[in-house]
Amino acid sequence: MATRATGTVPATASGPRGTGRARASAKGEQTRARLIAAARTLLAGGDAGRFTTRNVAALSGVSHGMCHYHFADRTDLIVAVVADIRPEWITPLEEAVAGPGGHAERSERVLALLTRPESPDLARLHAALHWLALDDERVHASLEAEYARWRSSFVRLFRCLVDERGSAADPVPLGEAFAAAVDGLAAIGSLDAAVDARLVLRTLLDALSSTV
Repeated sequence: MATRATGTVPATASGPRGTGRARASAKGEQTRARLIAAARTLLAGGDAGRFTTRNVAALSGVSHGMCHYHFADRTDLIVAVVADIRPEWITPLEEAVAGPGGHAERSERVLALLTRPESPDLARLHAALHWLALDDERVHASLEAEYARWRSSFVRLFRCLVDERGSAADPVPLGEAFAAAVDGLAAIGSLDAAVDARLVLRTLLDALSSTV
């Protein structure tokens, strides 16, 4: 027996129900972004003791319950911050190394990036994250993975040189050594602005390159 058409059109992803889901998803992403921004503000403020989900929720204007809807606990929020700052320090380095040209051109882009002043907020965020990683294994693992990704860019930079020269040199220790120097120089520069970071890094880069 044939069924009678009722005139009701089923909702699709492009119909009313689909639009509602899309709006709810967009609103959820906006709420999540507000919570992460508030978390960054608290962490960069230098008082990690005040970093609680309740304080993050209050600062972002979101209910505490909604905060826990998006993040199970404070560690989830911290890990989200670790991922959120990636475009500000890792992605530009990866793009500089992956860009066009040979080792010399890539090195110049990397040096220009490394000697660009770091924003005070980002510097304070890194310091806070390092401190929190001491007592939280999940934060430690997340930050460790980010630094491994950051160091791998320097390894790729030297691999480019090794390939250009047809050398049998191992680019891994060269890249790791340069990464360690960059990290140490950042710490020194935060205390002594008179250090010529570009000259130091150029000298080290040339010295390491001469071994290939």
